[in-house]
Amino acid sequence: MSQVLKKLVENSHKAISDGIYEISESLARSETDLIEAIKNNSHASLITEVKFASPSLGKIRQESDPVEIAKSMVRGGALALSVLTQPYLFSGSPKYFIEIRKQLKVPMLMKDIIVDKVQIDAAKKIGADYMLLIQSLFDSGQLEEIDEFVEYGHRQGLKVLIEAHTKKEFENSLQTNADLIGINNRNLDTLEIDINTTRKILDGFEKNRIIISESGIESPKDVVFLKKSGADAFLVGSSIMKNPDIEQNVRSLVNAI
Repeated sequence: MSQVLKKLVENSHKAISDGIYEISESLARSETDLIEAIKNNSHASLITEVKFASPSLGKIRQESDPVEIAKSMVRGGALALSVLTQPYLFSGSPKYFIEIRKQLKVPMLMKDIIVDKVQIDAAKKIGADYMLLIQSLFDSGQLEEIDEFVEYGHRQGLKVLIEAHTKKEFENSLQTNADLIGINNRNLDTLEIDINTTRKILDGFEKNRIIISESGIESPKDVVFLKKSGADAFLVGSSIMKNPDIEQNVRSLVNAI
């Protein structure tokens, strides 16, 4: 496993030890079915991400009101929100997720490096609709039994997004009962991005699940390219968070299709 992935896993264990996921809230999740919303959307289906920092870029945006940022994204046409809850390297927090959930009823993904079921319990408590699992953590042997994590999430009422970066990871993720499959255009070993990753993985693939292309999406042209490559929806974070006009930036991506 790369040093980057190793560090991300260590950060999650530290966050657990630090009590980050000890949640007293019990919030309701969205009543909107994201999968049906994606299927029925005539424009680009965007899941926009609230994050203030990342391992590759460092600080992306000055930490400010996450609720106002989320509202701007939804006004721009985002179907769903991804909110970072990992404090280390990402400047995320379950508190941000809770604040947004209390104000907005759209589907929400708890974006974190999940290494323990205590994080899944937290996702349920804060009203998440989706949780993220990273296929490479299981394929590398860092974590065991991805099916067990998927099943546990489902028992908590959560849907599961599994993220893959290689063809092999993608094929492995399709063997699970994940509700959504994500293709991360970012190589977590090197942090390099290539949006052709989505095209290469989906080439010749007969789709039987909603596919989300993640990372490296900067412009309407990228959205059109990825849609033609076979992606059904697009998870966009850094480029939106860097933009001074979040609402208009989201709208331009949504209207790319």
